[in-house]
This record gives sequence, structure tokens and C-alpha cells, in this order.
Amino acid sequence: MSADRQPDAAPLRVGLTGGIASGKSLVAELFAELGATIIDTDIIAREVVMPGQPALEEIREAFGPGVIDKHGELDRRAMRKRVFDDEPLRLRLEAILHPRIRDETFRQASAAGGPYQIVVVPLLAESPLKDYVDRILVVDCDEETQVSRLLARDAETEEQARRILAAQASREERLAIADDIIDNNGPVSATRTQVAALHARYIGM
Repeated sequence: MSADRQPDAAPLRVGLTGGIASGKSLVAELFAELGATIIDTDIIAREVVMPGQPALEEIREAFGPGVIDKHGELDRRAMRKRVFDDEPLRLRLEAILHPRIRDETFRQASAAGGPYQIVVVPLLAESPLKDYVDRILVVDCDEETQVSRLLARDAETEEQARRILAAQASREERLAIADDIIDNNGPVSATRTQVAALHARYIGM
């Protein structure tokens, strides 16, 4: 437990994570329907680079105007291409973004209350935020399911999809830190049943 925590006052905080295209957003929506407080670091990450935010100007200075689109917003596709295979550039971007994302996550969690909180962190296995949460919930599915979802959503080729997966923590690494697991290989109804059972458990905690 992090020194930032105030255990007597804070609700139970559950870190929700999983590989790309594993179904984290679906699971977060199902928890929200049951009354859980959701804090999504993906949303926070988009907010901290909105036009007018200091982070966007730092990114422009560090990476040049080619990562800013014609509307003055961050061109996420261009940025992904710049940093994907370049670790020094990726670390430079993370140094700009991660402290801001962390601080805003703490701020929202402290202000939000709720019966318990689901803190959505896609790369929780690699993040210091894993020391901030009380439990870790991993949304799991097999790699072939992730690849097919990526091809339908983000990736242009199967090779690109598999490179995206390879750049993240492995399925085994995520499962190794899990306190709870949701199997999201099946239909939404099966996922909903698992969420309902965990909701009851978290309320009891």
C-alpha cells in the first residue's frame, strides 16, 4: 500500500487492467452499471493533452509539429509511430505524461468516494499505480482473440497487431499480479455474471 493512501478514509480501490483489446472498457461499463466509481486513466491521458494543456506544448517542443494535427490536437497515430520502436523517445513521452496522469488519478480518486473504486490502468503491470490500489483485477482473454479484435479496431495488419501485443507486458506477467481475474473470451452475458459476483465481493470488503 502506497504512502499516499489514507486507509481509514479511502474506499476499496481495485486496479482494472488487461492487454490491449481484452475488454477492459466493457468490464468497466458493467461495474459502472452496478454503481462502482470508475476512474479511467485512458480518459485522463486524453484530457492532459487537450489543446491549452501544458503537456501538449511540452510534446510539441520535444517531438516537433508533426505530432500535432490540423486542429491543434495530439495526432495519436503519428505519435504511436514515432515512439513504438524507439525506447528513448517513448521514455521521453512517458516522462511528460505519467506524472500528470498519476496526479490527476490521485485527485479524482480522493474526491470521488463511492462504495468502491475501479481504477482502469491499461499498463498496470508496468505502472507504479499498482502500489496505489488494494486489489488487481485482470481482464483476460487469449492472444488470438486480442489479435482478431485489434484487426477489427486498431491494427492494419496481423503483423502489426502482434507487434502491439509484444510491446506490452505478457499475459503471464499480468496474471501473476492478479488478485481477481475475469475471463473475457466468451459472450458478454458470461462477463456480466463474473462482474456481478466480483461486485458483491467488493461491496462486502
